[in-house]
Amino acid sequence: MVLSLMEAKETEQRVSDAIAAALKVEIEIIDSNLVRVAGTGKVRAGVGNRLLRGLVNKHVLQTGKPVFINEPGYHPICLSCPLTGTCFYRAYIVYPISAEGKVIGTISLVAFDDEQKRTLTANNETLLDFIGRMADLIAGKVVEREMVREKIVIANRLEAVVDSVYEGVMAIDEQGFVTNFNLSAERMFGIKREHVVGKIVQDVFGDSMLMDALKAGKGFKAREYLVNFQGKKLHFWTTAKLIKSDQKDSVGIVATFRDFREAQKLAYQIVTTQEMMDFNDIIGHSKAIREVINKAVKIATSHSTVLIVGESGTGKEIFARAIHNAGSSGSKPFVPINCGAIPEHLLESELFGYEEGAFTGARRGGKPGKFELANGGTIFLDEIGNMSLYLQAKLLRVLQERQIERVGSTQMVPVNIRIIAATNSDLQDMVRRGRFREDLYYRLSVIPLVIPSLRERREDIPLLLDHFTKRFAGLMDKKIERCSEEAVKLCLDYPWPGNIRELINAVEYAINLEESQIIMPESLPPRLREGKEKRSVSGTSHDEIRPLEQLEKEAISRALEVYGWSEEGKKKAATMLGISRATIYRKISKYDLVQVNEGD
Repeated sequence: MVLSLMEAKETEQRVSDAIAAALKVEIEIIDSNLVRVAGTGKVRAGVGNRLLRGLVNKHVLQTGKPVFINEPGYHPICLSCPLTGTCFYRAYIVYPISAEGKVIGTISLVAFDDEQKRTLTANNETLLDFIGRMADLIAGKVVEREMVREKIVIANRLEAVVDSVYEGVMAIDEQGFVTNFNLSAERMFGIKREHVVGKIVQDVFGDSMLMDALKAGKGFKAREYLVNFQGKKLHFWTTAKLIKSDQKDSVGIVATFRDFREAQKLAYQIVTTQEMMDFNDIIGHSKAIREVINKAVKIATSHSTVLIVGESGTGKEIFARAIHNAGSSGSKPFVPINCGAIPEHLLESELFGYEEGAFTGARRGGKPGKFELANGGTIFLDEIGNMSLYLQAKLLRVLQERQIERVGSTQMVPVNIRIIAATNSDLQDMVRRGRFREDLYYRLSVIPLVIPSLRERREDIPLLLDHFTKRFAGLMDKKIERCSEEAVKLCLDYPWPGNIRELINAVEYAINLEESQIIMPESLPPRLREGKEKRSVSGTSHDEIRPLEQLEKEAISRALEVYGWSEEGKKKAATMLGISRATIYRKISKYDLVQVNEGD
């Protein structure tokens, strides 16, 4: 704390005038720089000027002790002064003004004539005590002024900080009066702070949430706050913290507000952008995969809709993420949704969101859908062939109008998104059978991208085995370097119905079992070691090219043969094939698959 008599010079001048009128002597107040900050009589005209000599004042400033000089010019302190014997002061008492353990100036009782000198001389002891009290009074005023000044500076700094934050900030005192309302709060609520500060919070916003928290003596974190204000329905994430006094009593509460939709969108962005993938993450040097990658690189900068076609487990989502990240909206949200893993009655609200009260169990304030969350970025619609005709019509409208309508709402919300769809079904066949809208198919397949199966790029299998062997060995802290030649040969001969997803599963399985530094055939999953004979019975030959639906049927049938037809077996088969349990039940029904007993 920097203390200066200049901070309270108006008060010091009033004190000087009052003392001079009462004692009939003159007053002089000097600061630590020998500048006269207050004075009466002959010295009043010199207020604001620095003393030329000021030997007595210097002495008192240095020693911190009062001095009474009855014969100016002849006191030991005055002997070095050029005015010795001719000083216009007749007598004076100089007293130190101290604050915070430091001398910050002096106050003097000055006599300029004989009558004033008699007053000082006759009442020396009494006046010393009196002037000491006046010095303490002045010091107290200086400290008080400096504390007020510092509080104002701190308050201004705090207000500047509060106004600079993105969140809305509102504070109330223990009676519920609003004491602070920052610029962000003005923007979010649409009202100026002068119309809020000093008012009861309930009178302005008609809500008692903050007062309830204050009375309960307990703040809260990340709570939904819904308020109807000036004809608008406002929806925030709110956090409130109690303001406590030195006695630990609650003297107010401060709340921060963030727009609910923006907060939810930010959270989704953080979650969905953790897996940042580019084309370098796609492993393979085969001609088949390089052609697809080169095509994907070319279309990445476009905003056109992409339809990725490929068997389960070929890496369709990895391609979608790579296309998104290489495009102009790579820093924006990438929102994936599996249309085959969500029941139809829930998929609509997941995609398009819903308004409050749209259906039983709808969240207060409603909920934005995946299209809104992906605004500015990319939405990835996996297993698009499982979407109902009703939802296909809504999706077509989004593609045509770039607007969505929440469930239970009549308002259209504009969205700027790129749509990447994916399927392992033959959409053209589904169009012919009336199970998929022809107009939607052409809207989705502006740029078709066909991902080759692992059977079509067998030369990449050693690369993939090497990559995932090192990855899982590192994760499991095992010193496994590679696959043996026999293990690689088994993998090259295997048809991989689950494609790369199945290969990853097989490597993880082997790393768990292998105890040496090289993966041996015995550590691979049993299905890879069953021999070509059994696989040929199933009709699988990697030299054949068959319709995707036939391959899908065979893959599901083979997975069920391996894992069984029990509930647990179907669950494991679905996991291995990279599809949901609901999807495998639909496929079993679609292909009329039945369990074949070995004795039949």
